[in-house]
Amino acid sequence: MFIKQLYTGCLSEAAYYIESAGEAAIIDPLRDIDIYLQLARERKASIRYIFETHFHADFVSGHLDLAKVTGAPIVYGPKTETNFPIYKATDGEVFILGEISIEVLHTPGHTLESSCYLAREANGKPYAIFTGDTLFVGDVGRPDLSSGNLDKDELAGMLYDSLRSKILPLPDDLIVYPAHGPGSSCGKNLGPNTFSTLADEKAGNYALKEQSREDFIKAVTEGLETPPNYFPINARINKEGYESLEAVLNSGLKPLDQAEFSRIIKEEDAILLDTRRADLFTRGFIPGSISIGLDGRFAEWAGSLLPFDKPIVLVTTPGEEKESVVRLARVGFDKMKGYLDGGFEKWVQAGQPTDMIVDVEADELAMDIPFDENLVVLDVRRETEFADGHVRGAINIPLNDLVDPFSMANLEDHHNIYLHCGGGYRSIIAASFLKRHGIHNLRNVAGGWASIQKEPRIEIVRENSVLN
Repeated sequence: MFIKQLYTGCLSEAAYYIESAGEAAIIDPLRDIDIYLQLARERKASIRYIFETHFHADFVSGHLDLAKVTGAPIVYGPKTETNFPIYKATDGEVFILGEISIEVLHTPGHTLESSCYLAREANGKPYAIFTGDTLFVGDVGRPDLSSGNLDKDELAGMLYDSLRSKILPLPDDLIVYPAHGPGSSCGKNLGPNTFSTLADEKAGNYALKEQSREDFIKAVTEGLETPPNYFPINARINKEGYESLEAVLNSGLKPLDQAEFSRIIKEEDAILLDTRRADLFTRGFIPGSISIGLDGRFAEWAGSLLPFDKPIVLVTTPGEEKESVVRLARVGFDKMKGYLDGGFEKWVQAGQPTDMIVDVEADELAMDIPFDENLVVLDVRRETEFADGHVRGAINIPLNDLVDPFSMANLEDHHNIYLHCGGGYRSIIAASFLKRHGIHNLRNVAGGWASIQKEPRIEIVRENSVLN
């Protein structure tokens, strides 16, 4: 048996390639399927099955395109209803793959159709379980994303039963391969590793310890942050179907001269998205641009902050056009209209208007705080980060909320706004949104909170009541 975890860091997502005796299966593929096809070619294997653990909310699956190319069936577990052909497996159904077998374990709780796939060796011994969002390293899937007519407490109760009846009885040496690793919003606080063993999870995962059903429900439902805005959109796309990635690439990789680029923005009300690194964006950008750099959790922030019903035109670092389009497509963006040919440098050479963001060090903020009555420290970290420590008197508007114009109601251009996040990535995104809404008197604190808390002249406070 050959198993390869194919991990995508910016989405904290794990797909899997499983192979035995020249036959392969893919579990939870991303929308860009070339990596699975290439791996099968290299290993001289044919892809027989495409297994889906559930309707993913945080990315668009590659199941349709992969099935079209390979002819392999798309397999879901019980309780699955789609707008395209699938093979709906029964609980306990076994699929033969070369010399091994893969058993479907219906494990509702994260979603109604959630299922795990248990891989057994040729002798029938359980070897690995692919748990999707049912069981993570150190955590379990949140029960508030796709409930049908059920509330999160009812789904959490189902998850309690699924874990105890289907997973806990399995051997301790079983390898646990989840669909996500640290940073994913599909759980509350995933551990640092991307796979584990059942013995380690029994020992360290709060959800698998001995506890009553009521205590379990309380543990998994308390402290859930609001899921990203794009989660229900992606879940619907995965259920209903989508345009092929090839068609999206054909449109998104169209080079646009400056006249056509400007026309699309003006006449089609297109979003101007700049995917260059934050440090390049601060030095100069096209007015009205939104900055979301490829060097961070790009797709996740794009899905959370950008509208899905508007066309997008791109400014990228030359050579990163395809990566930008593919990573947008992974979270369901299909309306890319092209990219600025020659990029920002050619725009500057043509004498077109530009804007910039001023970076300042934490010591400059420290010097200005006592003397500037119009100074506003705007902290765009999450509420829990803010509660754990912040500049005295700072305003907290998390980046997710800042895109709402109403959240900017108390910010005016006569304010001297010092903007920061944890390390600098989110604050540049925030600065681009503020600039789009006419707020230009702002400075980005380089290094963010990591730098601020090292500056002894800045008073730091902690909101213990919020944390407790």
